[in-house]
Amino acid sequence: MTAAAPTAPRATLSVLEGVAFIVGVVIGIGIFKTPPLVAANVGSEAGFIGLWLLGGLATLIGALCYAELGASRPDAGGEYKFLADAYGRAPSLLFAWARGTVIQTGAIAAVAFVFGDYANQILPLGLYGPALHAGIVVAAVTAINLTGTPQTAATQSVFTTLTIVAILAVVAAGAIAAGNGTAPVQPTPSEPVSGAAGLALVFILLTYGGWNEAAYLTAEVRDVRRNMIRILLLATAILVFVYGLVNAAYLAAFGLEGLRNTDAVAADLMRRVAGDSGAVLLSLIVCAASLSTLNATVFTGARAYYALGRDFPVLRRLGVWSAHGDNPVNALLLQAAIALALIAFGAVARDGFTAMVEYTAPVFWFFLFLVALSLFVFRWREPGRPLPFRVPLYPLTPILFCLICLAMLYSSLVYTGLGAMVGIVVVLLGTPLLLLDRGRVTTAAAE
Repeated sequence: MTAAAPTAPRATLSVLEGVAFIVGVVIGIGIFKTPPLVAANVGSEAGFIGLWLLGGLATLIGALCYAELGASRPDAGGEYKFLADAYGRAPSLLFAWARGTVIQTGAIAAVAFVFGDYANQILPLGLYGPALHAGIVVAAVTAINLTGTPQTAATQSVFTTLTIVAILAVVAAGAIAAGNGTAPVQPTPSEPVSGAAGLALVFILLTYGGWNEAAYLTAEVRDVRRNMIRILLLATAILVFVYGLVNAAYLAAFGLEGLRNTDAVAADLMRRVAGDSGAVLLSLIVCAASLSTLNATVFTGARAYYALGRDFPVLRRLGVWSAHGDNPVNALLLQAAIALALIAFGAVARDGFTAMVEYTAPVFWFFLFLVALSLFVFRWREPGRPLPFRVPLYPLTPILFCLICLAMLYSSLVYTGLGAMVGIVVVLLGTPLLLLDRGRVTTAAAE
């Protein structure tokens, strides 16, 4: 009997499904948290809107660089593949460890905590209610992903559509609040922090974060050499448009000064329009946005585990691709287990969401910087290689991308607490993988 060929990812995702995943990852809870922080660090409404547009431009710069990398090196491992091709096995293995233990699982736990905070207002489960809700939703979303890629893609499209509808409801509420004939109450003017545009951009880029997950879709997008750039450009345009509408609604309802002085901007906006019932409506909105982000993040995150297991014999069980569900089942299960462990850790912290953001940020921006540099490595090493898409204005565009990554790395170290150090230590604990791999390579060479 002839042995069956190993099952591998199939290119089944359309442009619209790819866009739904990227938009679903990015549009989550940030837009309900960061606008007041941005407003506190700018001096005018024009500056406020301008910085959000600048954040969109920074996202576009990164997306253009990823479009060249993804179209020329389509692989389910995404950034893991880019790092392996550019620098060798050691950096890519360390990245896979970091993504599995810090970056992706920390992001999953952070979004789950936001879901838990708001779900607990609708269905209280006691002191540890947010963590319980967070654990339940991670298990549920993982179960959806285990059913198979086609089902997950369909679910993501529904979640993303609901999120966009919910965001537009906030925009409508802003228009109603601005047009009800009552001017927003303006508190005593406060001065923005001098020269704090950089700090404002930290919050803005955090809100735009997640677009890089497109790298993990490259092996499953139909006609990836043409469609990758379409997915990234269309997703970026949608994000800039939606964020522009929401922030314009906030300004129309509160004015810049009022926006600076609100701790829960969306809740306050909905309360002005719908009274106390607005708080429940807001909870449903944030839960919908969190589900969209969580589903897409679980989907893309498991692909890095799969790539690691495929290339590292000791972890080969992670490299199994299920023909039944067209997905990496073992990778999904391990990812869920680690995310649940982080939720348990966050449950005893003062703020689970904040703890997870501190835990992931420096590690994320360090490896994103290495990915940005890899574009220069490939251009220098393979000058004659045909590229389906070339990043425009080379080398200026990738230089700007590198500078953005370095600025965010610096900020994530300066403005975060102990959680950042914990994340770095966890990454360093993965160095034994490098020693095991070096021993395996040496043994193979000797044979």
